[in-house]
Amino acid sequence: MQSPFTGKEMIVQKDWRTMSFRKEEFKICFHAWRCEDTNEQFEDEAFAQLNYNQVQNQYRTKYSIPFVTEIKTIREQYGLSASKMSEVLGFGANSYRQYEAGEIPSQSNARLIQLSSDPHEFRKLVAFSNVLEGTTLEKTVHKIEHIIQSLKSEKQKLVIEAYLMGVIAPNTMTGYRKPDFDKMAEMVLFFSETMKPWKTKLNKLLFYSDFTHFKQTGFSISGSVYNAITMGPVPNNFQGIYEFLSNQDIVEIHCTSFPDGGLGEQFSAAPNRKFNATLFTETEMTVLNEIANRFKETSTQNMIDISHKENAWTANVENKNPIDYLYAFDLK
Repeated sequence: MQSPFTGKEMIVQKDWRTMSFRKEEFKICFHAWRCEDTNEQFEDEAFAQLNYNQVQNQYRTKYSIPFVTEIKTIREQYGLSASKMSEVLGFGANSYRQYEAGEIPSQSNARLIQLSSDPHEFRKLVAFSNVLEGTTLEKTVHKIEHIIQSLKSEKQKLVIEAYLMGVIAPNTMTGYRKPDFDKMAEMVLFFSETMKPWKTKLNKLLFYSDFTHFKQTGFSISGSVYNAITMGPVPNNFQGIYEFLSNQDIVEIHCTSFPDGGLGEQFSAAPNRKFNATLFTETEMTVLNEIANRFKETSTQNMIDISHKENAWTANVENKNPIDYLYAFDLK
């Protein structure tokens, strides 16, 4: 970005600041552009959103308020419009639409939204509200019953996925996303399809994808928790995730024995299995492609060496703690 005073390129200024939100204070990594000649600082639209997201994320986490993606998903599973959802929950006519657009609901409204995620409870709310009628009521009740029956049949799959990714509310260790197994699976498939990486390199590609997206937006892509091990950052329970994806014919894992006695595992997409880009936003796809292009020709050893220079790894490899996504702001 060019300085409005000198026309020269400005530098990115990052420092920890305290910002107020709803009469509370939160510490964030504040981003701004700084003119080196005048020392003036400016927020462009992207930095302003990033700074605001950091404040919002901490507030939502503190009070267990669902994030935008969760709020939207809850409504969409019942096939209702935002205005009808507001009526059922007793909100103002445009409230639910505003929550999906990013406005943070009050704590009481947040509890109702969370309650409605359970189809059994939402069935009660629909009955108590008495606002749906005719075809809309019939379709909604049918949807609810269908979801309840689907949950029964998918229970084993959900239990397995919860075990692999963890049942964790969005927080600073998940990049303020709820762990999403489907997205993680597609990210693994994306890199397997485009690069055929070895397992150690794949771990780093996933790490850089999630942490780069957090660096730019304040949110991870997959909600995965990462750990620092000897070979660099890795998704939590990565071995179990990869074995499950192989058993589900999503990826193929090819084992190779090396002369030194080592064993390597190389990933490729399973036949007839194509990457599903519809699960990702435009920004998420941009990051995935950037990481693929950046590291396509990088060897596994170089990937290890690069990741070992990151504060995310050096600060956590000894204590074996999960890596806080705030380290994304220090990515080299």
